[in-house]
Amino acid sequence: MPIRTASLTHQIRKNGARLHLAMVRHALSQRADQPASAQEKALLEERRALKEARADRQARAKLPRQKAVRAVKEAKPPKVPKAPKPAKEPKAEKVTKENKPSRADKLTKKAENLETAQKAAKKSAKT
Repeated sequence: MPIRTASLTHQIRKNGARLHLAMVRHALSQRADQPASAQEKALLEERRALKEARADRQARAKLPRQKAVRAVKEAKPPKVPKAPKPAKEPKAEKVTKENKPSRADKLTKKAENLETAQKAAKKSAKT
Protein backbone atom coordinates (compact mmCIF):
# COMPACT_ATOMS: atom_id res chain seq x y z
CA MET A 1 0.00 0.00 0.00
CA PRO A 2 1.80 3.16 -1.17
CA ILE A 3 1.85 6.13 1.18
CA ARG A 4 1.05 9.27 -0.77
CA THR A 5 1.92 12.00 1.72
CA ALA A 6 4.82 14.36 1.36
CA SER A 7 6.06 13.78 4.91
CA LEU A 8 5.65 10.73 7.14
CA THR A 9 6.27 12.65 10.37
CA HIS A 10 2.56 13.30 10.98
CA GLN A 11 1.65 9.66 10.41
CA ILE A 12 4.42 8.51 12.76
CA ARG A 13 3.18 10.95 15.41
CA LYS A 14 -0.45 9.71 15.10
CA ASN A 15 0.70 6.11 15.20
CA GLY A 16 2.81 6.84 18.32
CA ALA A 17 -0.19 8.35 20.11
CA ARG A 18 -2.37 5.32 19.33
CA LEU A 19 0.42 2.96 20.35
CA HIS A 20 0.89 4.81 23.63
CA LEU A 21 -2.82 4.56 24.41
CA ALA A 22 -2.80 0.85 23.64
CA MET A 23 0.26 0.30 25.91
CA VAL A 24 -1.30 2.31 28.76
CA ARG A 25 -4.53 0.29 28.50
CA HIS A 26 -2.48 -2.89 28.59
CA ALA A 27 -0.43 -1.71 31.59
CA LEU A 28 -3.47 -0.53 33.58
CA SER A 29 -5.44 -3.67 32.99
CA GLN A 30 -5.11 -6.64 35.29
CA ARG A 31 -3.29 -8.48 32.48
CA ALA A 32 -0.11 -6.38 32.72
CA ASP A 33 2.08 -9.45 32.86
CA GLN A 34 0.48 -10.88 29.68
CA PRO A 35 2.18 -10.45 26.25
CA ALA A 36 1.24 -7.49 24.00
CA SER A 37 -2.15 -7.58 22.32
CA ALA A 38 -2.66 -7.93 18.56
CA GLN A 39 -3.52 -4.24 18.33
CA GLU A 40 -0.20 -3.25 19.94
CA LYS A 41 1.72 -5.60 17.65
CA ALA A 42 -0.02 -4.14 14.58
CA LEU A 43 0.73 -0.57 15.71
CA LEU A 44 4.38 -1.44 16.42
CA GLU A 45 4.72 -3.03 12.96
CA GLU A 46 3.08 -0.02 11.29
CA ARG A 47 5.40 2.35 13.18
CA ARG A 48 8.46 0.34 12.12
CA ALA A 49 7.29 0.39 8.48
CA LEU A 50 6.68 4.17 8.59
CA LYS A 51 10.14 4.83 10.03
CA GLU A 52 11.75 2.61 7.36
CA ALA A 53 9.82 4.44 4.63
CA ARG A 54 10.95 7.80 6.03
CA ALA A 55 14.59 6.66 6.17
CA ASP A 56 14.32 5.32 2.61
CA ARG A 57 12.90 8.64 1.36
CA GLN A 58 15.63 10.60 3.08
CA ALA A 59 18.30 8.34 1.54
CA ARG A 60 16.76 8.72 -1.93
CA ALA A 61 16.62 12.52 -1.51
CA LYS A 62 20.39 12.62 -1.01
CA LEU A 63 21.09 10.74 -4.24
CA PRO A 64 21.89 12.82 -7.34
CA ARG A 65 18.91 13.44 -9.54
CA GLN A 66 18.78 12.38 -13.14
CA LYS A 67 19.02 15.38 -15.41
CA ALA A 68 16.83 15.84 -18.43
CA VAL A 69 18.43 15.07 -21.77
CA ARG A 70 18.89 18.12 -23.94
CA ALA A 71 17.09 18.00 -27.24
CA VAL A 72 19.48 17.75 -30.17
CA LYS A 73 18.60 20.12 -32.95
CA GLU A 74 18.82 18.80 -36.47
CA ALA A 75 21.00 20.72 -38.88
CA LYS A 76 19.04 22.63 -41.50
CA PRO A 77 19.85 21.82 -45.13
CA PRO A 78 21.83 24.55 -46.91
CA LYS A 79 19.73 27.07 -48.81
CA VAL A 80 19.69 26.93 -52.58
CA PRO A 81 21.08 30.18 -53.99
CA LYS A 82 18.51 32.30 -55.82
CA ALA A 83 18.87 33.15 -59.49
CA PRO A 84 20.36 36.62 -60.04
CA LYS A 85 17.80 39.33 -60.74
CA PRO A 86 17.78 40.99 -64.16
CA ALA A 87 19.25 44.45 -64.35
CA LYS A 88 16.72 47.24 -63.89
CA GLU A 89 16.10 49.86 -66.50
CA PRO A 90 17.39 53.27 -65.55
CA LYS A 91 14.69 55.58 -64.24
CA ALA A 92 13.85 58.89 -65.83
CA GLU A 93 15.91 61.72 -64.46
CA LYS A 94 14.43 63.44 -61.49
CA VAL A 95 14.24 67.18 -61.37
CA THR A 96 16.93 68.40 -59.04
CA LYS A 97 18.46 71.78 -58.44
CA GLU A 98 21.28 71.06 -60.87
CA ASN A 99 19.14 70.14 -63.89
CA LYS A 100 16.08 72.25 -63.00
CA PRO A 101 15.26 74.87 -65.67
CA SER A 102 15.70 78.42 -64.54
CA ARG A 103 12.94 81.02 -64.52
CA ALA A 104 14.34 82.69 -67.62
CA ASP A 105 14.35 79.38 -69.50
CA LYS A 106 10.74 78.76 -68.51
CA LEU A 107 9.65 82.22 -69.70
CA THR A 108 11.42 81.87 -73.04
CA LYS A 109 9.89 78.43 -73.59
CA LYS A 110 6.46 79.81 -72.69
CA ALA A 111 6.91 82.64 -75.17
CA GLU A 112 7.94 80.21 -77.92
CA ASN A 113 4.89 78.05 -77.25
CA LEU A 114 2.59 81.09 -77.46
CA GLU A 115 4.24 82.16 -80.69
CA THR A 116 3.82 78.73 -82.30
CA ALA A 117 0.20 78.60 -81.15
CA GLN A 118 -0.51 81.99 -82.74
CA LYS A 119 1.15 80.96 -86.01
CA ALA A 120 -0.83 77.76 -86.08
CA ALA A 121 -4.07 79.68 -85.49
CA LYS A 122 -3.25 82.13 -88.35
CA LYS A 123 -2.50 79.28 -90.75
CA SER A 124 -5.75 77.50 -89.98
CA ALA A 125 -7.73 80.72 -90.45
CA LYS A 126 -6.34 81.18 -93.96
CA THR A 127 -7.16 77.72 -95.16
